[in-house]
Amino acid sequence: MCGIAGAFSLSLAEVPNLEGRLSVMNKLLRHRGPDGEGLWRHARGHAGFAHRRLTIIDLATGDQPMTDPAGNWITYNGEIYNYIELRDELGAENFRTTSDTEVILSAYRKWGADCVNHLRGMFAFAIWDEGRQELFCARDRFGIKPFYYMTVGDTFYFASEAKALLPFVGQIETDLEGFKDYLAFQFCLAGKTLFRNIGELLPGHHLRVKNGAIAIRRYWEVYYELDFSHNPSYFEEKLRALLPESVRLHLRADVPVGTYLSGGLDSSTVASLASMETNGDFAAFTGKFSFSEDYDESRYARELAEWRGFSLYEIDITAADFIENIRKVIYHLDYPVAGPGSFPQYMVSRLAAEHRKVVLGGQGGDEIFGGYTRYLIAYFEQCLKAAIDGTINNGNFVVTYESIIPNLTALHNYKPLLQEFWREGLFEDMDKRYFRLINRASLLQDEIHWNLLGDYSPFETFQSIFNGHNVGKESYFDRMTHFDFKTLLPALLQVEDRVSMAHGLESRVPFLDHPIVEFAATMPADVKFKDGTMKQILKNAMRPVLPNSIVDRKDKMGFPTPLTEWLKKEAHEFAQDVFSSQQARTRELVDNKSVMDGLKKEPKFGRKAWGLLCLELWQQEFHDRETEFKFNE
Repeated sequence: MCGIAGAFSLSLAEVPNLEGRLSVMNKLLRHRGPDGEGLWRHARGHAGFAHRRLTIIDLATGDQPMTDPAGNWITYNGEIYNYIELRDELGAENFRTTSDTEVILSAYRKWGADCVNHLRGMFAFAIWDEGRQELFCARDRFGIKPFYYMTVGDTFYFASEAKALLPFVGQIETDLEGFKDYLAFQFCLAGKTLFRNIGELLPGHHLRVKNGAIAIRRYWEVYYELDFSHNPSYFEEKLRALLPESVRLHLRADVPVGTYLSGGLDSSTVASLASMETNGDFAAFTGKFSFSEDYDESRYARELAEWRGFSLYEIDITAADFIENIRKVIYHLDYPVAGPGSFPQYMVSRLAAEHRKVVLGGQGGDEIFGGYTRYLIAYFEQCLKAAIDGTINNGNFVVTYESIIPNLTALHNYKPLLQEFWREGLFEDMDKRYFRLINRASLLQDEIHWNLLGDYSPFETFQSIFNGHNVGKESYFDRMTHFDFKTLLPALLQVEDRVSMAHGLESRVPFLDHPIVEFAATMPADVKFKDGTMKQILKNAMRPVLPNSIVDRKDKMGFPTPLTEWLKKEAHEFAQDVFSSQQARTRELVDNKSVMDGLKKEPKFGRKAWGLLCLELWQQEFHDRETEFKFNE
């Protein structure tokens, strides 16, 4: 796990003060690699790489940027879990180090751009190909590792974090299309960011720069080709083989490994399987808000730790922690994304970094196996419509409305969402209904100066993803989970990467192993979502390695944060200071007076206050400090 950056002249001319540019990017990425740093400048000065290192594998000889006998150079962030097998395949006798970095270089020499299809892991890297005189960059299949880029004049820049590109943007400005995406979803779509002119390479894509042209191509896609020929037992047995194998690979490291543990099904599965593979030197880390049981699921984490016999470290997170650290969270995120869970995750990561350099996590399980309550809401409506229309057996609705009724108790805390969802009617087209369910912009009125945001429609981009060619039109469930897999999951992975790397901690996600994801995409909805029970296949498959109390939980929380209570009480003065500063009162796109007036009306688990608070803190951390990021030529 590391930080990478680079600069490249599109015309192959010398980049002025290249070492200075690389150094300033490395400085902004120093938290990602506290164990070392390196720079490479091509002899002709038209290309250069920067690297910050967190040592996990090959502690002695894996320094970067790294070169090979062909004169190629690489700067790389991530872990290739099958590097040992690839090393043997490529000829172990030809290697100078035991690092996975050298394996990527060797794989590129043999397979070229197709090397990415041989890699099993998380990665973002750039390779300077001396023979072809081109730059080749790639990002892993799911977006676990970040890759941002931009072009300024004749120079192409890239980095692990958007903030490392800010010294060269000229003026820090908000991307209006990305802003509208954020208002709708609390993340951006289609490679946009909230920074104008800075984009991110999408997951499963690679990028080439040659002869002044930038070419981007997808190299991996997940296809929902459903397997109706096998019964649920087949899927359970195969999953029981794939998940432990992935966890074993993700435990490969030359330093001790631990795990995040919320007490939910996904993190508990990873923790349980990982503890079975270690020799007692295993630890888990959890956070809690002990002032209220409504926000504390740590008892489940303790139960699993006692059941499996590993150490559990806990942190009690308070409003004072929020006030002290939320600006740091926004700074490390680069720009606001996803929900309030990023704050407690930042705190748990800080705790974990005191004891480990690597942790595993359960990210991805909800998007792969269908774990969000909103799926139940949308599916219930579609089942009712199909029952009325007499189409419930036509393949679209493999969960009947009769069987889904006993599970509707899961919607107890979602009554406000249901009211909003059905406020303007029912039974529209599937894409319109799911968009209505996840669209947060409908809750925003006077807080936003909508007339300044242009004609771009987030719904149209949403439709292009929701109705993707790789998803069968017959399964509403697959279309919902696919959209979240392609959009929400990368946003959550941005959080996963930033809050861990803020503390020099590597986070790994065993659910996001492409054999697992590709296999899960073949499961019919009635296997994943049988009788309206979310993640039923995962529960059945993992029951042998988990306490029944965790498998059969009905009170899934997902690390809820008592933000609303804090903003009305302990953090009220903090919020007032944030929204009433001179800069805050004069924002071009947001009316922060209206924001402040609406805080007292925020429902218990509302997300509007969080989204708007993050926007203002982001502008204070970056826009208002623009001069601090400037690169002095």
